[in-house]
Amino acid sequence: MNQFLFLTSWWVPFYSLMGALLTLPWGIGIIQRTGPKPAAYFNLLSTLLAFVHSLLAFNEIWDREPAKLLITWFKAADLDLSISLELSPVSIGATVLITGLSLLAQIYALGYMEKDWSLARFFALFGFFEAALTGLAISDSLFLSYALLEVLTLSTYLLVGFWYAQPLVVTAARDAFLTKRVGDLLLLMGVVTLSTFSGSLNFSDLYEWAQTANLSPVTSTLLGLALIAGPAGKCAQFPLHLWLDEAMEGPNPASVLRNSLVVAGGAYILYKLQPVLALSPVALNALVIMGTVTAVGATLVSIAQIDIKRSLSHSTSAYMGLVFLAVGLQQGGVALMLLLTHAIAKALLFMSSGSVIYTTSTQDLTEMGGLWSRMPATTTAFVVGSAGMVTLLPLGSFWAMLSWADGFVDISPWVIGVLVIVNGLTALNLTRVFRLVFWGTPQQKTRRTPEVGWQMAFPMVALIVLTLLLPLMLQQWYLLPDWSSINWYVALVLIGSTVTGLTIGSTVYLHKAWSRSRILTWRFVQDLLGYDFYIDRVYRLTIVNAVALLSKISAWSDRYLVDGLVNLVGFATILSGQGLKYSISGQSQGYMLTILAVVSVLGFFISWSLGLLDKLPF
Repeated sequence: MNQFLFLTSWWVPFYSLMGALLTLPWGIGIIQRTGPKPAAYFNLLSTLLAFVHSLLAFNEIWDREPAKLLITWFKAADLDLSISLELSPVSIGATVLITGLSLLAQIYALGYMEKDWSLARFFALFGFFEAALTGLAISDSLFLSYALLEVLTLSTYLLVGFWYAQPLVVTAARDAFLTKRVGDLLLLMGVVTLSTFSGSLNFSDLYEWAQTANLSPVTSTLLGLALIAGPAGKCAQFPLHLWLDEAMEGPNPASVLRNSLVVAGGAYILYKLQPVLALSPVALNALVIMGTVTAVGATLVSIAQIDIKRSLSHSTSAYMGLVFLAVGLQQGGVALMLLLTHAIAKALLFMSSGSVIYTTSTQDLTEMGGLWSRMPATTTAFVVGSAGMVTLLPLGSFWAMLSWADGFVDISPWVIGVLVIVNGLTALNLTRVFRLVFWGTPQQKTRRTPEVGWQMAFPMVALIVLTLLLPLMLQQWYLLPDWSSINWYVALVLIGSTVTGLTIGSTVYLHKAWSRSRILTWRFVQDLLGYDFYIDRVYRLTIVNAVALLSKISAWSDRYLVDGLVNLVGFATILSGQGLKYSISGQSQGYMLTILAVVSVLGFFISWSLGLLDKLPF
């Protein structure tokens, strides 16, 4: 039985896919009499089966060697498109995390979207979302991974634009789709190029090829940058980071998975491409620069947001920036641990913020306050989720940050500075949000807000327990260091950054009206961070205007040059035809004479242009 569960672990994505397909009759309106709830239950059942299957397989995989399954999808001449699947502790553990969080998010959605008229369509899209993520987890083929990333892009577009009657939602879905398409297009170029060079797109074959590959510096650099572009778009990294902020217009249960797992999917592909990226030092440096800029910049932006979901979404970009930095520094193990701890804590934070939005009908932090006594479960979820995000001993993020910082304290001490800044500002931001939402005097929209129902409270309680037990799980998997080997100097520095951020966030003055400062310097800083360093306006003035200008030039050329030349030929044909009709005499000898004269004139000009007349004796 255990052998069967292990070898059939590749079935896990099909559970979610079948659940999504079963919900379609309700989603497209074929079945209406029963209401949309049966569709949600079908999807929940399929996700539960996927979770149980992956969990049982994960319990048995520690005593086994990783297995690979090869499925030939298309083969012709030298083209071999094979789908390779990997069954290992990392891949199966990822499916457990994905299906578990998806199950909790779907239970949460039953309460959050209880009165939504298109609940069945939401669960159908959620099923495709989950199927793509679990397929990405066990994929050992860059070809399959790219295809699944495209499915995630489409699913993101459909889920962000779920409430398509709202103009802001349509704009957010369009921007998210187009921004990701930029990265996907460059990634496709890299995939095609890599297939040409290596002859295979399976990761195991790519690793062998990378050991003996001999590429020119320019080729390796362009290839590495192309492979980075796709994950950069998925993980909302600078300069393709603006979409995640706008995607918060979608339903909050989808935001739970998007900010915990979907962004991690791009980083997971980056982790698996490490040996190929190591061929180009420029690509590794680009990862380090991109990750550092995003981590510090997004954290600074988050502390100036007054929308609760946008404040947390910028924090997601920041932590994915740390993952990019870890991969750029060839610290893949640290990147995976950071992805695990961040996913659980961020899912809990978004469930807590969604509960607040559900009961208050607002996302504006300045309209909240005093909810801690009215919503104890939601308050506890936010506190535990915040503690799991920062370096607070003994929770999971502390060990992820410590293992990373400890390895670079002597080699690259500036990395410690980045971690301290991001961790301290994150603690400050989460403390600020807690004070505005749960502390202080109740506002008009928070005076009579009850706690959410069990469907939304149960997933939060489950994630609270999981966040608190995560260190024990890491210890059981032998991922925690011995107490004797801990560098307590680095540990105290990280804990000190958390305490500093917590202290500043607790004591800084927060005005409920969020009035702008009278001092021009502070007002400039406030607007600079609040508007994301005006990057969207910079894009509008540069890239958008340049594309618009090129479009106008292309339209003018098409209308007046291309169409003008075609219209001129047509006009000349019509004019010549109209002129010749008056010379019709009905005598064939006249027609032959005209043709002979015209052909003679044309022959003369052709001979003259070719220089044949110069060879004549006269």
